[in-house]
Amino acid sequence: MNKRGHAKFTIRKTVASVVHIIAGMIMLTPIYYLVVTTFKTPEEATKSPLGLPSNPTFDNYIKALDAMNYGQSLANNLVIASFSVTLLIIFASMGAYAIARSKAKIFNRFFSLFMIGLIIPFQVAIIPLYKIVSALHMMDTLQGVIIINVFCINLSLSLFLFRGFISTVPIELEEAAFIDGCGVLRAFWLIIFPLLKPVVATVAILSALAIWNDFLTPLLFLQSPGKLVLLQQVYRNVGPFATNWTSFFPMLVLATLPLAIFYLLMQKNIVEGVVAGSVKG
Repeated sequence: MNKRGHAKFTIRKTVASVVHIIAGMIMLTPIYYLVVTTFKTPEEATKSPLGLPSNPTFDNYIKALDAMNYGQSLANNLVIASFSVTLLIIFASMGAYAIARSKAKIFNRFFSLFMIGLIIPFQVAIIPLYKIVSALHMMDTLQGVIIINVFCINLSLSLFLFRGFISTVPIELEEAAFIDGCGVLRAFWLIIFPLLKPVVATVAILSALAIWNDFLTPLLFLQSPGKLVLLQQVYRNVGPFATNWTSFFPMLVLATLPLAIFYLLMQKNIVEGVVAGSVKG
């Protein structure tokens, strides 16, 4: 590359970097506004929306923790997310294994039936689902929300990812296990499942993010104050006619903080899991 070409490349690179920096600043402005406002008084937030707080205060967070019943709501979120993800991995992996390894056409038809769940949103079935959950006496229970998250919302995508990955695992591994006397279940859990770590990570991460951010399901099926999740607590504290943003924004920060910590701790696995799942699937 001659000097002229090198100069043009440097200019293009510099312009692209400046554009990226400006775009990043624009995207970070709402987050900056959200966080900064949590340390202001209502008067200061109104007077200087984007300015730094003159006297930062944590009173807004203390009030938000109390108003949200934060400890109980966080525990409810953790119970729903952890049990839902665990059941999803168990049932989706076993179902995908049966579909991927069976030569019977009926299993392919079952798979096509499950894939309808990727096309039709679960909101279409809210009314019959509400009646079914009510008939099973599981209204206003964490178990009801967990079952809905697993079997009505996230199972189709998880099954799709697991089936694609299992199809790449050599069947000779299972045949060798069968010769050694393993049954189907034992061969799956001892031979196949340990090889599914990349797609297990993918399913766990994607489903955990979706379940944690789900607002509609808890809103419809949880009513008791002691069983509400974080997003419901945020919604409960929105005024019908006016909203105190210095009280509301700390609730948003507290509701998303566990998810942000989860992402920071798992970001390496998130990137590796999603990439591995997309390549294998």
